[in-house]
Amino acid sequence: MVDKKDNNKNNTSLSKYIAHTGVCSRRKAVLLIKTGFVMVNNQIINEPGHKVSQSDEVKIEGKIVRPEKVTIYILLNKPKDYITTLSDEAGRRTVIDLIKPDIVQRVYPVGRLDRNTTGLLLLTNDGILAHALTHPRYQVEKVYQVALEVPLQESDLKKIKSGVELEDGVVMVDAVYFIPNKQKKYLRLVLHSGKYRILRRLFKKLGYIVAKLDRVEYAGLTKKRLPVGAWRYLTKKEIALLKKYEQ
Repeated sequence: MVDKKDNNKNNTSLSKYIAHTGVCSRRKAVLLIKTGFVMVNNQIINEPGHKVSQSDEVKIEGKIVRPEKVTIYILLNKPKDYITTLSDEAGRRTVIDLIKPDIVQRVYPVGRLDRNTTGLLLLTNDGILAHALTHPRYQVEKVYQVALEVPLQESDLKKIKSGVELEDGVVMVDAVYFIPNKQKKYLRLVLHSGKYRILRRLFKKLGYIVAKLDRVEYAGLTKKRLPVGAWRYLTKKEIALLKKYEQ
């Protein structure tokens, strides 16, 4: 006789199952499920929490998907003029072009860096981790170095420290300071917000133009000694550091 309790231990939610296939993040999986693109054992399922097991057949738009057996974690030092998408209809260069042909598995960027922003970018096929790192609840820390076209006034530095009102809410930073031994147009900012183009919009609101924006740290990871355009696999220690966000 099969113990139902033991059998249930091997079940997982449909959204989590799809995230483990590497097809997309868990957030995107939820959307696919709710909009009717997912079938389990040839039945359309609209509930992301629906329980499935390894013996179930899961299809997305008619194609069978199965969990990835090998998870990949890549740290990339993104150059300027590359976009953080898997492909681009306009034919622009993407961050995926930088890891081909060495990486044949499907991986995707965790979060976004706009085309003109450089720096640390994580790519993986671990949908569960990607979901955790991009979810506002986990408050992942990011560190940026900013170069402005003109020096920042002390009065505006105080405004940044106290919070700047934008169209989608107040931007709060954890720390902001001038980079030592450089002109006052070079700054370092620490923040948790993952809103798109948040720093460029912040400085624009204060009347400044960002000449260069570089992400130097993300979730405790750094890009030290990694040349622009180069990538490497994360170490076991770094993976363990990120896994704490799944708890």
